[in-house]
Amino acid sequence: MNKKILSILLALTITATFTACGKSNADVKEDTSTTTVKVGVVGESNEMWTPVIEEMAKEGINVELISFTDYATPNRALSDGETDLNAFQHYAYLNKEIENNGYEITAIGDTFISAMNIYSDKVSSVSEIAEGAKIAVPNDATNEGRALKILEAAKLIEIDANAGDSPELGDITQNPLNIEFVEVDAANVYALLPDVTAAVINCNYALDNGLNPGEDSIFQDNVSYYSGNSYVNLIAARTEDANNETYLKIVEAYQSDAVKAIYADTFKGAYIPAWK
Repeated sequence: MNKKILSILLALTITATFTACGKSNADVKEDTSTTTVKVGVVGESNEMWTPVIEEMAKEGINVELISFTDYATPNRALSDGETDLNAFQHYAYLNKEIENNGYEITAIGDTFISAMNIYSDKVSSVSEIAEGAKIAVPNDATNEGRALKILEAAKLIEIDANAGDSPELGDITQNPLNIEFVEVDAANVYALLPDVTAAVINCNYALDNGLNPGEDSIFQDNVSYYSGNSYVNLIAARTEDANNETYLKIVEAYQSDAVKAIYADTFKGAYIPAWK
């Protein structure tokens, strides 16, 4: 074999060796990929997700919040696969959405209830509420029902046990103080505080008007006041993904002391943990 042929063979051998080495290096290259989970939320006040995002990042899971401006879109986006989870609604709303739209969506974890507390400019305790007092309550069915349950928990009225968690004024069986109920739109209840003895105010409107739900109320909402879970907010997934291990890890990270601390500090007690 002449020198020219030997040179060609040597060159081919060297090239093959480097090519094989290159493939080997690629095969053993460290995998730095992450799993992204898109979570639909409503609005921009979602600080409670910060510790969840940080905790999941340690496991290579990127939790991405997708913010919507209305309540109709998030479930549709989840159903269509545009998001993987959502966290913005309570069970009563989800059940109605499923009934109306046929969504195959399932709750995979509880989060909080939005506190509806009793506030007053005139008395410092519900025990000081006297005969003939005027109490302002929201006039829509869902919020008024909750307001009445809270007033019952404060021992100001009694409600027919068969009325469930969404009673109406007609379900009041005992009103020993002859309380007069002033019904207005939920957004306007706060404005009536100077004119009534007390008012039951949604947490978002309390915060918007400078009230501190954890300190300024004369009676505070609690999960135990409701027989069911209608007003408990939740994390939802498509039903087919209800047992997804990654999604359940996110629920576990949410149901933590770190999130409870944000409820208490950042949101001033407006959100009450609802998980056990």
